[in-house]
Amino acid sequence: MNTKPSTFLFSLLLLLRLLAATSGGSLRIFHISTHSKPLSWADEVLQMQAKDESRLQLLSSLVARRSDVPIASGRQVIQSPSYVVRASIGTPAQTLLLALDTSNDATWIPCSGCVGCPGTSVFSSDQSSSFRPLPCQSPQCSQVPNPSCGTSACGFNMTYGSSTVAADLVQDNITLARDSVPAFTFGCITKATGSSVPPQGLLGLGRGSLSLLSQTQSLYQSTFSYCLPSFKSASFSGSLRLGPVAQPKRIKYTPLLRNPRRSSLYYVNLIAIRVGSKVVNIPSSAFTFNTATGSGTIIDSGTTFTRLVAPAYTAVRDEFQRRVGNATVSSLGGFDTCYTVPIVSPTITFMFDAMNVTLPPDNFLIHSTAGSTTCLAMASAPDNVNSVLNVIANMQQQNHRIVFDIPNSRVGVAREPCS
Repeated sequence: MNTKPSTFLFSLLLLLRLLAATSGGSLRIFHISTHSKPLSWADEVLQMQAKDESRLQLLSSLVARRSDVPIASGRQVIQSPSYVVRASIGTPAQTLLLALDTSNDATWIPCSGCVGCPGTSVFSSDQSSSFRPLPCQSPQCSQVPNPSCGTSACGFNMTYGSSTVAADLVQDNITLARDSVPAFTFGCITKATGSSVPPQGLLGLGRGSLSLLSQTQSLYQSTFSYCLPSFKSASFSGSLRLGPVAQPKRIKYTPLLRNPRRSSLYYVNLIAIRVGSKVVNIPSSAFTFNTATGSGTIIDSGTTFTRLVAPAYTAVRDEFQRRVGNATVSSLGGFDTCYTVPIVSPTITFMFDAMNVTLPPDNFLIHSTAGSTTCLAMASAPDNVNSVLNVIANMQQQNHRIVFDIPNSRVGVAREPCS
């Protein structure tokens, strides 16, 4: 039996129906629910809502996503004064708790066989298939402090606080939140002395060429922020937010300053300090930014308590004591303004160029375990190379979102409870 005529007639009828439906250059649109099994009005609405949820999930996956890495107080999880984040290194991944450091460029991690490393958690490089040492000829070798080429691999050594660190320059994959960074360059520590080295390594968030920001410019666009929880918090309730997505919209900024001699540091222009309602009488030279001497003010995640140059600290301390009143003042360790009776504390406000930050008492008062002693948690700058440097430290930053917007050369601060 010949089916060609009937096939031709069917195709012709189908074409005519399509032409009729598209006459005038338009297509008729049918809602899909009109061709499905009839539903009640309520069931149909619920079904459409469910489809919307799926669609919104799809749309959110098509835009730049938020990258949040949880932060915890190192005191509570690894008995370290730093704040830490979880990082996965190598293939297969090995998890370490890296200390956040905005004043250090290179990331470095204790590796198996390290002599003098303080912790027991180390990176086993021989277990990672993606690990590779960098040769002396690599361009990164010229970017580390005190490079050495005693072997074929590039090595370097540096001081960190009261410690010294010797490391090999290497590459491996690192994952933060859901983002994997292949061939990330870091130091594999082979020897350490002193007690300042973070037990499981350090994540360098400075402004130099080997920092996380510089190595991930295309991914995070040289922008990050963090919210540090209270140092008493035992959970990973803070966050390191990488990239411009989901940074606060309502936030005040102050310009970033750059010192070529100390290029890693985040300098800002602190112009005054207010205690209570009074702007304290501090000589302007105490806040002067000077690239030759390194003087000025930095925001730092690795220092615990704010240090002010001697004239600034003395003026703040004296006004604080005056406003507290006649209570007896004592000393405790490095703190010279302590009380053993309940006090009513004045506020303290850091006044930056175009931005004021008023601290709540928890950000500048520290209490003994028994609660019987309260101290002003600030001190005078040490009598060394940093005697001219004001350091806004991590206790004073707790429960604030600190935004580092490098492309626009600015730092923003906004209150954000995250303890």
